[in-house]
Amino acid sequence: MSNPTSPPASTVAVIGAGPVGLAAAAHLVERGLTPIVLEAGDGPADAIRQWGHVRLFSPWRFDIDPAAKRLLEAQGWTAPDPDGLPTGAELIDDYLSPLAKTPELSPHIRYGTRAVAVSRLGVDKTRTIDRDTRPYLVRTRSTAGAWADLVVDAVIDASGTWSQPNPLGAHGLAAPGEDHEAAWAAGPLPDVLGAQRDRFAGKRTLVVGMGHSAANTLLNLAKLAEAEPGTTVTWAIRGASPTRLYGGGAADALPARGTIGTRLRELVEAGAIDLVSGFTIDRFEPHADGSVAVVGNVGGAERVIEADQVAAATGFRPDLGMLREIRLDLDTIVEAPAKLAPLIDPNFHSCGTVPPHGEADLAQPDEGFYLVGMKSYGRAPTFLLATGYEQVRSIAAALAGDREAADKVELDLPETGVCSSSRSLEATSIADAAEGAGCCGTSAEADSGCGTGKDASAGGCGTSRPEPVAVNARGLATGVLHGRSGERRELPQLSGGCCG
Repeated sequence: MSNPTSPPASTVAVIGAGPVGLAAAAHLVERGLTPIVLEAGDGPADAIRQWGHVRLFSPWRFDIDPAAKRLLEAQGWTAPDPDGLPTGAELIDDYLSPLAKTPELSPHIRYGTRAVAVSRLGVDKTRTIDRDTRPYLVRTRSTAGAWADLVVDAVIDASGTWSQPNPLGAHGLAAPGEDHEAAWAAGPLPDVLGAQRDRFAGKRTLVVGMGHSAANTLLNLAKLAEAEPGTTVTWAIRGASPTRLYGGGAADALPARGTIGTRLRELVEAGAIDLVSGFTIDRFEPHADGSVAVVGNVGGAERVIEADQVAAATGFRPDLGMLREIRLDLDTIVEAPAKLAPLIDPNFHSCGTVPPHGEADLAQPDEGFYLVGMKSYGRAPTFLLATGYEQVRSIAAALAGDREAADKVELDLPETGVCSSSRSLEATSIADAAEGAGCCGTSAEADSGCGTGKDASAGGCGTSRPEPVAVNARGLATGVLHGRSGERRELPQLSGGCCG
């Protein structure tokens, strides 16, 4: 907590049993606190399961939280090859599921339990007197429809953004006719070569978006087209050029990600993927056979793309409705905690300029409430799993009353060469640790051109070498952040690199 005189918390609700939510629980347990993990799915990381076929860009060494590792190793668990690249399913099966079953965490996880609202016990948002002395009430609803209220000392919201996709229409609004439940709506990361192969074989698919989620789907569709006659692939982006997504190629410190950009460019240049740039969607006109006409605009002229399937890889945004009764200090631009927002705003910064950060940057006016993981980044696509792990380590220390540990933020990240210093008009994809629907879902891949993967570790920031970056969260040193209405904020010096 930000107030050093506040007594340590005892019970802490953790919303979401994804990578960052379970890491939070592990750190809380190590600190002698009691976590109560609320997971909407029937197992850990339910949102990641929805893109389990996709391989992360970040190797295992960046995907495992240190406290979680300690709990697992005490049970005889052996970590996977640190240089291996797990799929989303492997991240769950080889790491998160065993972690959730440890005796320290298992009794504290409630599956099939969705948090629907958070408030201060006995008062609404307008009440100030004695507010800080009141515990939190978390209202939940089970899969069976049963309602229950949970009273705790603090709340860590790691519910992610997977359940809140950005609209496909222009202006940040859903276009007329846009319907994520329609027959033609394929979601952000369909299993093109696996379980959903028949849905795409011999069909016309439009992929919208310019992040790594889009790239993954495009590459799989192009491969499918080689084997299935009649399969066509169209890629629509709002920006004038896809160069940012093509990235640094061999210069990318995450080789799997650099390869994706290189291969995608080759397919576009060969005509295997039909690229439509500068395309803004005005409306969707569904046909009786389940296909759809996507009506848009290119350079002032109407353009219609006929498709049987539309993959919406345009990123996500946080669900703030459940927090209506919490006093939040959020940035009006990216909807992230106000102190964090200037460090991650994609209008001015790439993931390479995002410094490590902890509890002091995440604290809210309602003391003891925190947004973490992908949700803490709001609409910014520069999140990385390792960043989320350090967030919750710092928060657990603060909740336990260890201010010194909370303020010492250290992070070990890979170098990368794909970050862009300017923001494309294209909304980017998911971001790391998929913190999604009630679980650290996939918000897993910061598809900002900087994602680490479907990245369950989607875009983050890193140093030029994989060595720790240490900062004091209350006295950040060297470097100045510019870009917002004359704002100036001291930043720790990063030696380059990003998006690990």
